[in-house]
Amino acid sequence: MKDIHKIIRVTTVPRSLGGLLQGQSKFMSQYYKVIGVSSTEGDILDRVGKNEGIDTIAVEMTRKITPIQDLKAVYQLYKIFRKEKPHIVHSHTPKAGTLSMIAAKFAGVPHRLHTIAGLPLLEATGLKRKLLDTVEKVTYYCATKIYPNSFGLYDIIIENKFTNENKLKVLANGSSNGIDTAHFDPHKYATEDNLKLRRELGIDEKDYIFVFVGRFVKDKGINELVASFISLTANYKNAKLLLVGTYEKELDPLLPETENEIHTNSSIISVGWQKDVRPFFSIADVLTFPSYREGFPNVVMQAGAMGLPSIVTNINGCNEIVSEGVNGTIIPPKSSEALYEAMEKIISDKKYANQLSLKARNMICERYERKYVWNAILEEYRQL
Repeated sequence: MKDIHKIIRVTTVPRSLGGLLQGQSKFMSQYYKVIGVSSTEGDILDRVGKNEGIDTIAVEMTRKITPIQDLKAVYQLYKIFRKEKPHIVHSHTPKAGTLSMIAAKFAGVPHRLHTIAGLPLLEATGLKRKLLDTVEKVTYYCATKIYPNSFGLYDIIIENKFTNENKLKVLANGSSNGIDTAHFDPHKYATEDNLKLRRELGIDEKDYIFVFVGRFVKDKGINELVASFISLTANYKNAKLLLVGTYEKELDPLLPETENEIHTNSSIISVGWQKDVRPFFSIADVLTFPSYREGFPNVVMQAGAMGLPSIVTNINGCNEIVSEGVNGTIIPPKSSEALYEAMEKIISDKKYANQLSLKARNMICERYERKYVWNAILEEYRQL
């Protein structure tokens, strides 16, 4: 039976509401009246509403620092919350969190929840860092509960004194949305399908594929990845680097030499943004994910569910999903040398690589199955 209470869920852009949180609003709408609030982005917000089976309201928000636009958004959110009178406002993504927590506090919403899925400020310095620290503290002050989506993030929040432990809680084993292991299943892809895609991409049957999925930005470690790969190909001519994603040149550009290498190196295959990343995981041998900072990376869970071992950096989220020598290997961030060594070991030692692959899927299924995460969030709502 559906509860009479109303929940408003807010993200900065609708791709997060319908992508990173895919299926979650639909699941919660079995128990509550759920409304999604986000920017429009053409007709994406409308499509998310139809897919999730929820009402949506557009409020234009930016991912950059835009004071005038931000104040307008706070006022719009305040009016929506006063009109709708939700029992809970639950925000995801940094800008949506700040704006909606301020608006919800002023509107008198009793339960103001914010999920932390990463802290961009960790790579900032100087005045920008001070500003972002202040914004973070304001967000947490206005919220009644903060949910870091990894235990590492929990520790970072405490270390930086953004809020006190009473407001913090990690749900389930971490992750904002878990992983649909029935969807990310390597058995859905036959050998013939994989060989066909390899041929289309100009990859030989005997080539060894390192895959990266995500944004092509400095913070994801792409500069180090490309540099390490170039060194690797000096001795391993059958190595290929498969890049799945898009650039964000305005927010976080790559080094010019890195970008040039991506465009000119015949062993690097860049396929752009893909709606379905599973076929690319299916043809790959290992995920390389040398990110500087994360919340709880979906890509690492997806790759694991597809049976791939992962090379990840020793940062929160990554070092919770991957156990050293069990389903992958963990290296220091920002180190091309360490990344090269990890890539060299996995391409040269088949027994080691197979051992990591065998545990990859089971570890994800046991700890991060999507329904398990959803039920943990539902239980939290019920307790409120």
